[in-house]
Amino acid sequence: MKSTKMNLFAATVISLSLLASASSPAGGQTNQAGVTTRTGAAAQEPKSISITRSSSPPPQMREAENFTGSVGVEPLLEATAPSRLAGGRVTFAPGARTAWHSHPLGQTLIVTTGAGWVQQEGGEKQEVRVGDVVWTPPGVKHWHGATTTDRMTHIALTEQQPDGKRVEWMEKVSDAQYNAPAKVQVAPTPVRLSTTNSRPSARAMGDFAPKLAEITDDVLYADVWERPQLSRRDRSLVTVAALIALNRPDQLRSHITRARANGVSKEEVVETITQMAFYAGWPSAVTALGVAREVFQQQ
Repeated sequence: MKSTKMNLFAATVISLSLLASASSPAGGQTNQAGVTTRTGAAAQEPKSISITRSSSPPPQMREAENFTGSVGVEPLLEATAPSRLAGGRVTFAPGARTAWHSHPLGQTLIVTTGAGWVQQEGGEKQEVRVGDVVWTPPGVKHWHGATTTDRMTHIALTEQQPDGKRVEWMEKVSDAQYNAPAKVQVAPTPVRLSTTNSRPSARAMGDFAPKLAEITDDVLYADVWERPQLSRRDRSLVTVAALIALNRPDQLRSHITRARANGVSKEEVVETITQMAFYAGWPSAVTALGVAREVFQQQ
């Protein structure tokens, strides 16, 4: 009888041990207090999408090492294994630029506002504008920055080496190098078509006043707007301010759209309207604000 009870007790202990092992998570260990500790892959946090929200305040513009002039640098993403891609947004004040540098694994730039210049050693300085994508191959010595009259913002995407290095900084770009003649983007020669052509004024009034549309496109947009004494961005700001003062919402709508394409930000349009409220009158500013909101919500 005693032997039977001992055998029953041993069987019960073994069963409880097996049950505890079965209920313990894979890769886990149970201590004397009955607490299970996860190890290995089971200890990793579940993967999820990460969103970094865009900051509303503009970046603080200041002098920075390896740059000439005022710049605002906003880190966007750090390299996260297994990826080695890092990126940031850089805003250059007019006249600001990087020092000469190279990237061991190359770099991609995406121009988001304004206009700027980029040049590789021994090559021609080239103009870049909103929407342009610049690829610099590994090891190519180069610099990039804003023009003398335009502010420019670009997103820079760069892969880093296993040791974390992604850029090799060199000497500063001299004023003589920066001010050398640039290869400017040449707009296609305007083609005089029928009233159904796709130029701005032709779309707006070509079916009713074809000659006025033709003169507007050929003289105003193809001549005056292309004069180098003012950048397109500055011309947009002047035009927007004038239309606010004159309380011309229909024309203002198209010119705010044009201003955005020329590198003027929403914050700059709102600030222009705020400024003009004290010179052109509150009603004109409120009307302009409604037009601006409509334009930026549509795009």
